[in-house]
Amino acid sequence: MRASSEPVKGGSADAEEFARNIARMVEEGGKALAAYLKPREEGRRDDQYAEVTDVVKTIGQVADYWLRDPQRALELQSSLGKAYLDLWANAVKRMAGEQVQPVAEPDPKDKRFADPEWSSNQFFDFLKQAYLLTVQWANRLVRDAQGLDPHTRQKADFYVRQIANAIAPSNFILTNPELLRETLASNADNLVRGMHMLAEDIAAGRGDLKIRQSRSEMFEVGRNLALTPGKVIFENVLMQLVQYAASTQAVLKRPILIVPPWINKFYILDLTPEKSFIKWCVDQGLTVFVISWVNPDSKLAQKGFEDYMRDGPLAALNVIESSTGEREVNAIGYCVGGTLLAATLAYMASTRDQRIASATLFAAQVDFTHAGDLKVFVDEEQIAAREREMSERGYLEGKKMATAFNLLRSNDLIWPYVINNYLKGKEPAPFDLLYWNSDATRMPAANHSFYLRNCYLENRLSKGEMVIGGKKLDLKSVTVPIYNLATREDHIAPARSVLLGSKFFGGPVRFVLAGSGHIAGVVNPPDKMKYQYWTGPKPTSANLDRWLAKAKEHAGSWWPDWLDWIKARDATEVPAREPGGGKLAPREDAPGSYVRVRD
Repeated sequence: MRASSEPVKGGSADAEEFARNIARMVEEGGKALAAYLKPREEGRRDDQYAEVTDVVKTIGQVADYWLRDPQRALELQSSLGKAYLDLWANAVKRMAGEQVQPVAEPDPKDKRFADPEWSSNQFFDFLKQAYLLTVQWANRLVRDAQGLDPHTRQKADFYVRQIANAIAPSNFILTNPELLRETLASNADNLVRGMHMLAEDIAAGRGDLKIRQSRSEMFEVGRNLALTPGKVIFENVLMQLVQYAASTQAVLKRPILIVPPWINKFYILDLTPEKSFIKWCVDQGLTVFVISWVNPDSKLAQKGFEDYMRDGPLAALNVIESSTGEREVNAIGYCVGGTLLAATLAYMASTRDQRIASATLFAAQVDFTHAGDLKVFVDEEQIAAREREMSERGYLEGKKMATAFNLLRSNDLIWPYVINNYLKGKEPAPFDLLYWNSDATRMPAANHSFYLRNCYLENRLSKGEMVIGGKKLDLKSVTVPIYNLATREDHIAPARSVLLGSKFFGGPVRFVLAGSGHIAGVVNPPDKMKYQYWTGPKPTSANLDRWLAKAKEHAGSWWPDWLDWIKARDATEVPAREPGGGKLAPREDAPGSYVRVRD
């Protein structure tokens, strides 16, 4: 089929300059290859093939289903052949000048095909539709493969989606009209710049590609991120405890303790002053303490979930009482920090420790039945492979978890940056959130193994089977009020998973659903009026639509709703406190040194 008479628009190419740039691109490509090979030649990289093996095995199970029955396989091949014939007939009619409707159209939200030439140029339109038809067919392979167990089906769906995203015509120079225009207009200088950045990013990843998502040199923790004034008032091997300086004359009597995830750094809640949840809390008259987890190395390999509980929230409660004289606190747990907080509450209930008067969970799971695509990476075989890998270093490298999170939204967090950085040769824009996203942390082998097995694999916490400190944890024994926040588009802690988790607590639960996702739904300052939130009855199932049918929608941020809820527990005020309370000598200024350690 010939291309449309409409040419790909772009500047005139200079053949000599184009050839020189191709040679330079090859030279830069050699540097990228050298950066990839260097750590392997020096024995500093031991490539793991467990992931590839699992992909091949899973896709093989899908193929086996279809190939076992010749008639079934023939019907499947025929359906794809018919789709291609329909596309070809459609293309012939269009070449003849007829107005025709596309055989396949992308989702209106799909930014990959936003360039007008994906529709106006018949060649690219044909490629686009052929790709979409193939993806639809591949999805049917998984959807209609009867007899696959749910976990295998979920893995197959995820892997097919990743393969489909990777082979999209938008990811290649000759099949993307925008990239082709850029290459011709710049005489391939874009490819030289892109290959140079590729070499830099492989070197930065120590032999693996570390895709730059933001201009990292534009940000620095303590310079233009994590600026809320405060002091580190305590430190142990696993965490620093930061107390923030008051900005009001009076503060609520009960302090706030924030338990962030150890998978990421706490300053997501203190990005810039206008986005900072911590600063907003301080300005509302709250005394805020936050745990800043250590970025662990091999010396902490044996630190487990119980250690994180004892040296984390339990140690922090002791310090808060020393600093403020208050025994009761309102605690907040974000993501896996919320899972740890829930387990801590159950442990404290078993020991009759009542120092946490209320708990707030930000996008945190206590039941993992509906834990989403992260469960793709969790089965006995994969966990065993991960444990063997961690046993060599003593920890899980931060980039491993970061890659897993990025794969959950690869069309947002991987491929646009591959195109922009390495094919267009453009530096990404400075973006504080994506800088934080790339600031990954390591995880001790013992802690990560416990978390994967007890939560994702065996779902022990909600079943009442998790044992910590010799105590079998029972969430029903947790009777303190819970503010349970989910975010509607969350790909890490899906809303229905958080929703279902509400029913396992023994006390009153206020379930709130915020708009947007795992980060933007939580970090949503009131003055932005960016996303809405919903409130409703205490959930009893994972049926989000049923809950929404009875819920009330509110404009703007959920932060003021949460503050009202906190004050409803106890609105007693006391004079503002200084960090350390005059009893504990500050060790250093916030945000502290632990958070500055890079992976």
